[in-house]
Amino acid sequence: MTEGQYDQQLPEGYPAEYEADVVLRDGATAHLRPITPADAELLVAFYARVSEQSKYYRFFAPYPELSPRDVARFTQVDYRQRLALIVTVGDEMIGVGRYEGTGRATAEVAFLIEDAHQGRGLGQLLLEHLAQAAREHGIHRFVAEVLPDNRKMITVFTEAGYKVAREFEDGVIMVEFDIAPTDTSFGVMQAREQRSEALSIARLLTPQSVAVIGASRREGTIGNALLRNVRDGGFPGRLYAVNTDTKAAPGTEIEGVPAYPTIRDVDGTVDLAVVAVKAEMVADVVLDCAAKGVRGLVVVSSGFAEIGDEGRKRQRYLVGLARSYGMRVIGPNALGVINTASGVSLNATLSPLMPSQGRVAFFCQSGALGVPILADMVGRGLGLSSFVSAGNRADVSGNDLMQYWYSDEATEVVLLYLESLGNPRKFSRVSRRLARRKPVVALKSGRATQGVPVGQLVRRSQLPPATIESMFRQSGLIGVDTTGELFDVAQLLAHQPLPKGRRVAIVSNSDALTLLALDTMAGCGLDVAGEPRNLRADATASDFGLALSEVFADDRVHSVVVIYTPPVQSNGGEVAQVLAAAAAGSDKPVVSTFLASRSVPEQLRVPDEHGGAARGSIPSFLNPQYAVGALAKATQYAEWRRRSDSKIPDLPDIDTAGAEDFVAEFLQRYPSGADLGDADRHRLLSFYGISVLPAFPVQSADEAVARAADLGFEVILKATAEQWRMRPDLADIWRHIHDEDDMRAAWAEMTETFGVAADPGRAQFVVQKMAPPGVPVVISTIEDVSFGPVVSFGLSGVATDLLGDRSYRMPPLTTRDAAEMVREVKAAPLLYGYRGSDPVDISAIENLLHRVSRLTLDLEEVVRLDLRSVLVGAQGATVLDTRVRIAPNEKPRQDAPARRLT
Repeated sequence: MTEGQYDQQLPEGYPAEYEADVVLRDGATAHLRPITPADAELLVAFYARVSEQSKYYRFFAPYPELSPRDVARFTQVDYRQRLALIVTVGDEMIGVGRYEGTGRATAEVAFLIEDAHQGRGLGQLLLEHLAQAAREHGIHRFVAEVLPDNRKMITVFTEAGYKVAREFEDGVIMVEFDIAPTDTSFGVMQAREQRSEALSIARLLTPQSVAVIGASRREGTIGNALLRNVRDGGFPGRLYAVNTDTKAAPGTEIEGVPAYPTIRDVDGTVDLAVVAVKAEMVADVVLDCAAKGVRGLVVVSSGFAEIGDEGRKRQRYLVGLARSYGMRVIGPNALGVINTASGVSLNATLSPLMPSQGRVAFFCQSGALGVPILADMVGRGLGLSSFVSAGNRADVSGNDLMQYWYSDEATEVVLLYLESLGNPRKFSRVSRRLARRKPVVALKSGRATQGVPVGQLVRRSQLPPATIESMFRQSGLIGVDTTGELFDVAQLLAHQPLPKGRRVAIVSNSDALTLLALDTMAGCGLDVAGEPRNLRADATASDFGLALSEVFADDRVHSVVVIYTPPVQSNGGEVAQVLAAAAAGSDKPVVSTFLASRSVPEQLRVPDEHGGAARGSIPSFLNPQYAVGALAKATQYAEWRRRSDSKIPDLPDIDTAGAEDFVAEFLQRYPSGADLGDADRHRLLSFYGISVLPAFPVQSADEAVARAADLGFEVILKATAEQWRMRPDLADIWRHIHDEDDMRAAWAEMTETFGVAADPGRAQFVVQKMAPPGVPVVISTIEDVSFGPVVSFGLSGVATDLLGDRSYRMPPLTTRDAAEMVREVKAAPLLYGYRGSDPVDISAIENLLHRVSRLTLDLEEVVRLDLRSVLVGAQGATVLDTRVRIAPNEKPRQDAPARRLT
């Protein structure tokens, strides 16, 4: 429950986890929660505002008012077989949806939306959340009765993405559909989520009127700087200054801007409020903004989560209050926002620098870093479309901005500076969708230390730093290590086309710089197209022209690196002309080290309509290492883009329902969770088509001999204690036991090495049938509190454990994801016939990865699963040893199949 939002005694069984802040179709926010008996007056007032026609559509008869019995029935539910969810804005209910179980895992569903709020997508949102809750309580199918002329409600069902069956009976349309999530329903949800969240950001970045609350006449203050920057940035809309010390007399001004004591006193409408008052005053400002009808807030004020517990409570209350009144919040502790679009020209930041209009968008969490970042962009002449510094990122995050930039025609390249990931699963999903359309360059700080800046409230992950890098690769993001590299790559992507391959031609008049370029190419995985065109140090423009015409005409060349460093002072004008002429109209990207300049030199610039550098301009870098490094990043991204968007494979032999029943039954036996025994592990894995070679515990030599005889010998004897696994100085497995003598010899040797278990009831050794020869690999999953389920792959062995040679992906895995997981570990050559060995069955590994991915995605309670010994041979794979832990899911995953703000 959001602090301060409503105060009531909650009934027993009230599911607080169903509460959610949601974004409506028009970009405004609202609060969704389960109904309670204390909402009786709220329901009555809501019903009084609903039109007679809407009431008729709901009850199929005139129903002018609710009786006390109706109110009690509608507000008193059991939250399992009877559930009602309401949507509120401020202190008013604007919609309600409910389901009531009718038996046989079926429930009847119905909605009532206040007429003034119809068309805002409330029906679809309520349906998504009701379906999610119903599935948790064993309901798999919804039914509804709808009057034929109630087209809006019919549309809610038919456009939900479910397969809807309709019948006409007694003048009523009977609607029926399964509510299990499908690819179609999830796709519909994602498309609606993108549109609504993009609109919520557009409300912040494209205002027609702005009020700076906390504006000041005193130079050097935050309020004064903000007001000046908005005014001097060329904002063409209405600008207001709000300061409580301002006299109410008409005509009062601050810095030439009309001033008012409160935002309620402003004469016109206000779209965006930029807030720079003391932290303890911000909540009152939010209420004033809500009364004024403000659409969004940029909170520059500090004194929130970054100062400790008191600030965290204040921050939660700020966000909950703003969202409850339909407003999104950038900040608090933010630097601000910039939008260079014609007709907007908004600089609502603490930086006086207003970059030129361009095609690059930038999201930054750090306000301190935001100022030098803007200065670097201006120094490079890199044009900007929009910029957001989110500070504590209490509400608006990088996920929201990516949703906006996905459909923003002014943005062609997206840059992200990330200090933390509030919702990694959604980040992965949203960034992957965006990267299919536009390049996304990301710099994540704190990777080595897993550090999170004070003020950013996130679930702290226990996964290794390599997980972030793997997630970036999986999503098609271009990961970089420094801010300089961030802008180097952006400079290339903003001006040049994507490479069509890895072969690069070099045209240079410096042998030393050519060698640097070649070394960098080798390290980045780029190929040299033929021999470098090494010209003389005093090469003329015609020399460059001849060499350039050859490489641009060569179909084997995919990209071109040009190095021009004259031996004497020169402006390079003639060389620039021939370079620009040779590259004009080519689909091959060109990077240069032109007179060691940084950015786009004037001589290589194709001017755009704003006086900046248009596409086709040739960027220059300080040295060829930077140029080739940027080109390598662009090449890797282009390869990712060219790959077909592979599908999640269908696994028809999986029994998800059986597995869910097994997990529920296991947690009844072990309410706090436990590691699974052999029988339970084998049973759980069997639901997902994973068979494990049985291993039989033995406690004596005689028992080992008897078990081996039952198996027909050709067995192994294995020590089971964890501390002995993969000890390089000890052999924990005795292989190729052919008869009784072999077994007794093995038993004597193994017990001498490892001793005998102190607990006579606990077996220290197992006997297992010999598996076909192969390469040992490990497949694991873990349910991380931040990332949710993560699948990893690697080869078995101390060396790979020590070096962390593992690949990681977030499920669901596509066929491409699984293939890349196997191939990107450094020890992968051992799987492909290294030094004459037989190649193994790669498809068998990929099949196991898909099955493990599906299991961990379906079963949140499986918090750890290890196929810790899998032998992969020339044909097939044998699972020898597993470990599984099941525990209650105390913190639900953050990217549920129903839209919510997190």
